[in-house]
Amino acid sequence: MNELDLLRLSAAAACEGRPPAHDLSHVERVTALAHTIAEAEGARLDVVVPAALLHELVNLPKGHPDSPRSGDLCAVAADEVLREAGVELARRNAIVACIRDHAFSKGAAPPSREAAVLQDADRLDAIGAVGVARCFATCTELKRPLFAPEDPFCDERSPDDKAFGLDHFFKKLLLLEEGMHTATARALAAPRTAFLRAYLAALRSEL
Repeated sequence: MNELDLLRLSAAAACEGRPPAHDLSHVERVTALAHTIAEAEGARLDVVVPAALLHELVNLPKGHPDSPRSGDLCAVAADEVLREAGVELARRNAIVACIRDHAFSKGAAPPSREAAVLQDADRLDAIGAVGVARCFATCTELKRPLFAPEDPFCDERSPDDKAFGLDHFFKKLLLLEEGMHTATARALAAPRTAFLRAYLAALRSEL
């Protein structure tokens, strides 16, 4: 069994039984996106792909007070998996650094090109059609209302995504495109963001 197969097994074991927003399918999509971006941007695939595969080894629920520390905890777990897989120290450190700072909630600037690729890939999976599905899956998981009945689209109030699912569009999702680090990710993000806006327009017409 090769290195990537071993890492995939670790990812699958960590994601078993997870809610759909952060399950193995999410890991697989992020890995595919990271591979595409890394190739286009000249980033190291031998760092980016393992980092993407292991970036969900630890994922504290969004409502957990230590949720912003998920990346740090995941980095520790990933380092152990990589060490057991026989990955040499220098590459192991580069992979772990990507994972440590990938989470949006941490707000960290990526320390390398490879880390920028992982951040971009993870954030791309939060927008577009799959992003809508993941947003409302998380909303259901946290038992939050879909939207605020009196002002669903935050026309006259500040968005509060800890109270309403749809507010997450205005608090985070619609802002992700402009924060992408790579040109490749920005190009991939544009149609996904357009889909979010089209979805909101359709929903407004129905409410």
